[in-house]
Parts: sequence; structure tokens; C-alpha cells
Amino acid sequence: MAKGKFPAMGGNIGNMMKQMQKMQKQMEEMQKQLEETEVEASAGGGAVTCKVNGKKEVLSIKIDQSVVDPEDVEMLEDLVLAAVNEALRKAEEMMAKEMGKLTGGLNIPGLF
Repeated sequence: MAKGKFPAMGGNIGNMMKQMQKMQKQMEEMQKQLEETEVEASAGGGAVTCKVNGKKEVLSIKIDQSVVDPEDVEMLEDLVLAAVNEALRKAEEMMAKEMGKLTGGLNIPGLF
């Protein structure tokens, strides 16, 4: 091997490591911020509304009185399920979109 090859290579690796550490810190900060962000979705034309955070925790569920029918509990259950699933999907989408801005679209398994 020619002399001088390793120092140049080592410098590039050192810079790469610094960039990765910087990106990791930015990702941790962004993830914390996104976990506190709230996303809302509804079903049945707004009859059931669900709010979740970036941690995918359900924060609230609002049910319009007009859809509370003791004779049709299944419909209400379906509306709640649809609203919760849509809110969780939106939270996942929001997290992926914002993290993608930081990572430049890199696919890093287990990132969030």
C-alpha cells in the first residue's frame, strides 16, 4: 500500500462519524418533538374524532351524541375503530415524513 492512503481515509471516516453523530442528535431531538405533536382523525363525517400523539398514544376520543344508539352499538364501535386507526396512520405518516426530511430518505430500520 502506498504511504499516505490511510490518513486521508481516516480523515474521511472521522468526518463521516462526526456527521453521523450530529444526525443522530438531530434525529433524537426531532423524534422528541414529534412525539409531542398531536394528530387528529375522524370517521362518520366527524361523528367520532380521535386524537393521538407521535408516540401513537390515544389522547382523546370524542363521540357525537347523534351516533349513540343503544340499538346499533356495532356501528359506533366501527366508527371508533376507524377513527383510531386513521389517527394512528396519520401519526405514523407524520413521523416518517419529518424523519425523512432529516435523513434524506435513508431507510434506517428501527429508527422510530
